[in-house]
Amino acid sequence: MVKPAKLEAVAELKTKFREADAIFVTQYRGLTVSQISELRKELGHDISYDVVKNTLAKIAAKKAGIDSLDLDLLKGPVAIAFVKGEGVDIAKALKKFSGKNEALIITGGVFENKSLDKDGVLKIASLESRDVLLAKLAGAVKANTSKAAYCFVGVQVKAVQLFKALADKKEAA
Repeated sequence: MVKPAKLEAVAELKTKFREADAIFVTQYRGLTVSQISELRKELGHDISYDVVKNTLAKIAAKKAGIDSLDLDLLKGPVAIAFVKGEGVDIAKALKKFSGKNEALIITGGVFENKSLDKDGVLKIASLESRDVLLAKLAGAVKANTSKAAYCFVGVQVKAVQLFKALADKKEAA
């Protein structure tokens, strides 16, 4: 018979899987409680970083319809970061923390409904944040429209200068 506590844990994990915009799986063997608390602070208050039982996490992922998660990642002592919002920033924070603490191993995850291995998470961590990319795009669009406006105005200015030169030449003659 299944214990009610396990059913409740699966239901909670299922909700977290469904609501997450990105999921990052890590192994934490060798980290102290204070180091895990430090990592949680670095990830931010909106991120749920939970040590999970692998069997319960596999059941919850299947029930949540997360088919893109490689269930082979759920082996050994595993903690999962459930991200709501910008996943790039959390991937960066995990990479930075794992650089300082070799005991934290990033094993993979799910980003934009695609399965990722460790290298995929590290590639995402090397991206600039969404806000920076949008700002660069806006700057490029603004620059191109400014160039186009200058070109359109430039033709009119040249025409006016030409007509003025012709008028001056006619007056002189």
